[in-house]
Formats: sequence, C-alpha cells, structure tokens
Amino acid sequence: KKVKKVKMMENMKMRVNIQKVKKVKKVKKVKKGKKVAPAPLKKKEPKKPPQNPLFEKRPRNFGIGQDIQPKRDLSRFVRWPKYIRLQRQKAVLLQRLKVPPPINQFRTAVDRQTATQLFKLMDKYRPETRQAKKERLAARSEARVAGKADKPTDRAPVVRAGVNTVTKLVEQKKAQLVVIAHDVDPIEMVLFLPALCRKMGVPYCIVKGKARLGRVVRRKTCAAVAIDKINPEDRSALSKLVETCKNNYNERGEEIRKHWGGGILGAKSQARITKFEKAKAKEIKA
Repeated sequence: KKVKKVKMMENMKMRVNIQKVKKVKKVKKVKKGKKVAPAPLKKKEPKKPPQNPLFEKRPRNFGIGQDIQPKRDLSRFVRWPKYIRLQRQKAVLLQRLKVPPPINQFRTAVDRQTATQLFKLMDKYRPETRQAKKERLAARSEARVAGKADKPTDRAPVVRAGVNTVTKLVEQKKAQLVVIAHDVDPIEMVLFLPALCRKMGVPYCIVKGKARLGRVVRRKTCAAVAIDKINPEDRSALSKLVETCKNNYNERGEEIRKHWGGGILGAKSQARITKFEKAKAKEIKA
C-alpha cells in the first residue's frame, strides 16, 4: 500500500509539471506573434493653486433677464443729428468722387511751421478794436472842442479782410501777400482767387481754418486776407514768407492745374478688388 501511494504521488507531480510546461509554451507562442501595445502614459494634471476661502467665485450670467449687461461702445448705433450725418457723408463723398484740380488745390495747405510764422506776423497788424476806435475818436473830438486844429490820424498798416477787398488789391497789384482759407463754404467764393493771383503775379498761400483767419481780423470767420502795407522792421520776415509761398504755390501752377483729387475706394471695395486680382493671377499661373 505504501508503494502504491508513493507511485500515485509521483504520477500526480508529473502531471502538474507537464501542465506547467504547456502553459509556458503557450505564453511563449503569444510573445512570438503580435506585440502588445504598452499602456498609455497618464497625463499629469496641473496642480491647482490653493484658493483663498475668503474670496468666493461668483460667475455672472448675462442671459436674458439675468445679470446687468456690461457697458459697451454703442456710438455706431447712435442716431446722430442730421448736420453731423451730412458732414460725415460729405467727407466720405469727397474721398470717393474724383475732385477736379481747382477744388483739389484747397486740400494742400501750408505746413505748420510756415503757418505759425505767418500768423505771428499777421497778429502784429490786427485791426483796432471798437473800444480803441471809440477812444481815438473821443480824444479827437476833445481836441476840437479845446480849439485845436482837427488833424485826421494816419491809417495804421493793418491786414485787409474780405474777398471783395482782397480781389481789388490783387487787381491793382497792391497786395504783397494773399492768404486764403481752405474750408470756405461755398468754395466758389474763393475758387477764382488762386488763378487771379498767379495771373497778376501776387504771391498767395492757403491756410487751414477760416475761423483762425477770422480771429486775426476780429470776426468769427474770414475767407481771405491780404497784407498790403508793413512796417520796415518786419520786411525781412515777410520776404521769407513770400519766397516760401511763391515756391509752394505760384511756381507750381502747372502742376496744380493737372493734379486731380479723390477717387479713394472704401475698405470693402479695395478688399473685393484685391480678391478678384488674386483669383485672376491664380488662373493665369494655372
């Protein structure tokens, strides 16, 4: 019986060993075939910064009937007054339409430095105020009452204002320098002046702002101003300005006569044209 038991135990061990060998062979066969893909690496989640418990997050909801909407720039949706709309439409039209040379010449004003020197000179020859005139006439009348001979005061050299006055001075060749505003409305009031100045050989220039010219002659606005008489100490300053104006305006008459303005397309039109040209170039290459 003992021998039988030992033999049975040995047989059992043999069977277990055989089964183990078979399993190892099966595993090896799997390894020889397709390789098993490695497990994907887990993405490291960024560490959230520690939140202060004192400050609570309260996200807003801008849906209908919820939180108050933030302030936005609504100037595009404003119904502007009619005069503002007209101003803006006119500015756009002047860019889009082709502007003929006689009108386009009023867009080229003198540079800032020349304008500063010019107005500094003209401020010395401003016409007298009403109060000053009143005092002068009062002093003259007092002298007459006192029995003194009436002596009319000499006219001080001042700038001459107004289109009619300036035109007369240019025709008589008495004007030494003519200054024209660039924004006169209607422009026809001063449209002829540059051509007249060139014909009569009178130096002229175009400056920005009829209101600025008006300030010189103590009015709200002024279309044109002329300098006819001047003190001897300011002759050198005037001669420099005259030379600059002649170079920039009088001697460039032929160039000004041919130079058209406007014809600038809007952003949408330019984009459409560039798109069309790109497509055309692509077709030619193909």
